[in-house]
Amino acid sequence: MASKGNFELLCLENPLLDIQGVGNEQLLEKYGLKANDAILAEEKHMGLYEDLMQNYDAKLIAGGAAQNTARGAQYILPEDSTVYIGCIGKDKYGDILKDICAKAGVRTEYRYDETTPTGRCGVIITGHNRSLCTDLAAANLYKLDHLKQPEVWKLVENAKFFYVGGYHLTVCVPAILALAEEAASKNKVFILNLSAPFIPQFFKDQLSQVLPYVDILIGNETEAASYAENNGLETKDVKEVAKALAKLPKKNTQRQRTVVFTQGTDPTIAAVAKEGGDVEIKEVPVHAIPTDNINDTNGAGDAFAGGFVAGVVQGKPLETAIDMGQWLAKLSIQELGPSYPSPKQTYSS
Repeated sequence: MASKGNFELLCLENPLLDIQGVGNEQLLEKYGLKANDAILAEEKHMGLYEDLMQNYDAKLIAGGAAQNTARGAQYILPEDSTVYIGCIGKDKYGDILKDICAKAGVRTEYRYDETTPTGRCGVIITGHNRSLCTDLAAANLYKLDHLKQPEVWKLVENAKFFYVGGYHLTVCVPAILALAEEAASKNKVFILNLSAPFIPQFFKDQLSQVLPYVDILIGNETEAASYAENNGLETKDVKEVAKALAKLPKKNTQRQRTVVFTQGTDPTIAAVAKEGGDVEIKEVPVHAIPTDNINDTNGAGDAFAGGFVAGVVQGKPLETAIDMGQWLAKLSIQELGPSYPSPKQTYSS
């Protein structure tokens, strides 16, 4: 996609092609899957992806949490605002992924792995249940040398906001730290999403390396509980966990940290660190939506992050940015998969 290259928002994580179809019990049994589960694919699952495409009218979505968020942010932001970086294979799945992002207005600068296929996530929908079967493949193989290539690093230097999904802590911490150092040294905004409860649990050391650079931390109530449990916080109160995270030391002292935790249909909690060590707590209510209007909650958190980050990029007040996140999540859960309505809708407070 031709562009001047002055993208404000740069996103980094693990790209996956979501292959999502409405299945049945027979399809689940064929691949030994459960109706409402999320697993990593084994050899016996490798036929699922073509099966969904050939026989179940699968919808193809540019997936991976931060790629969903990048598409969500670009849905709101002006043209040529967002660039996304990750690793894919040189295959038809990678071509599809790139094409979907281009149509969403997201510039991609993928690292191509010559020997490993593009990561895929097969999604079998049965009623209100969804079974996720992920073959990470090339998504696991991002390297720092790709980020440091002059044409890619130029995009980093031009960006003013960095968004990293927590899943990338399992792949290439040096790349995250390179973005974090760029942000801290030039007073740019560095945003991290915890992404999943297993990140604070099993990747605690990697998270600890990155947290000092984080200006804005996003998560949900289960991720907050996991952080508390694995970091010696004797509380399960989401507000108290947010406060504790907001108070952690920062590399860039020109910006105070903000922590945002969603809680499903309960109010979103934000903890804002203040000069002198105080922390201000804000609560933003969630917009109610009739249950009958909900089509698919898969990717709702990614959509929230997309709307919220778009608000941050636009310089909106914190409460407005959170409301934008909730607005985009509400639109997304009425679609199939982590998608956004067409024709494009416009946010209004």
